[in-house]
Amino acid sequence: MIRPSGGVELMKKLMAALALASVMALSGCGKEEAKQAAPAPGGIPNPLRVATEGAYPPYNMVDASGNLIGFEIDMMKDVCKRMGTECQFIAQAWDGMIPALQAGRFDAIVAGMSITEERLAAVDFSKGYTTTPAYLVSTNANPLQEADYGIERIDLTEISPDEQAALDKIKGLLKGKVLGVQTSTIHANFADTYLADVVDIRRYETQENLALDLQTGRVEVGLADAITWNAFLQRPEGKDFSYFGPGFDGGLFGRGQGIAIAKGRPELLAALDKAIADMKADGTMKNLSVQWFGFDSSMP
Repeated sequence: MIRPSGGVELMKKLMAALALASVMALSGCGKEEAKQAAPAPGGIPNPLRVATEGAYPPYNMVDASGNLIGFEIDMMKDVCKRMGTECQFIAQAWDGMIPALQAGRFDAIVAGMSITEERLAAVDFSKGYTTTPAYLVSTNANPLQEADYGIERIDLTEISPDEQAALDKIKGLLKGKVLGVQTSTIHANFADTYLADVVDIRRYETQENLALDLQTGRVEVGLADAITWNAFLQRPEGKDFSYFGPGFDGGLFGRGQGIAIAKGRPELLAALDKAIADMKADGTMKNLSVQWFGFDSSMP
């Protein structure tokens, strides 16, 4: 009678173990998930899952070996170090980044994303870390390069009469032309708001695809951030292209670039803000900006 009883007990133990394993498998509580859920000091995720595009040089891009590099990659590694956590970078297509963040696929977006009122309705942003104006680019031979626009910068926050005159002149000269922008960006918003009635707008999944069509003449004019244009203009394929007209900032162009996170994460937001503030205070942000952009674009 002893052996049969022992067999029953053994079977019960085996069934219990299998049930526990099934529950863990269904709930995703494997070793890797436990590692990802481990908090760093202050309740910060460790590792911090960071989404970036990998196609917006020199903010973020992929090198010949397939590694993510760029200003934001170096910046975010420093931010994570200051917060006492590791960075886990995830390449993510630009279009759909915010919904994926809201769905919990990652903890933060670092992708040259400007802080705008529209985006603030969906996500929270850290303090801004860089800011540069947007510019129009065309071939050097385009007559648009020769025009006198009378002003170097247009601040869309409150457009002055001189700025309005320059904007009207740009619209007149662009009439009937094909303008390229990256989809779901502030530059696309600007084109839709200020230029849709005079140009044919073509949208691209990446800035690199826009630059390629600019080279082949499929679009006559491109609109993007000055830093991103610099990366193109300084390469051999960009030697026949230049900026024209004034730069644009303020208004719908937002308040510089920031790190986006899902709403309702105050500890993470505070930690990001502190790390960015410390990087500005000790000169790290400036040094990274000069290294990758050639000038200091860091925000005060």
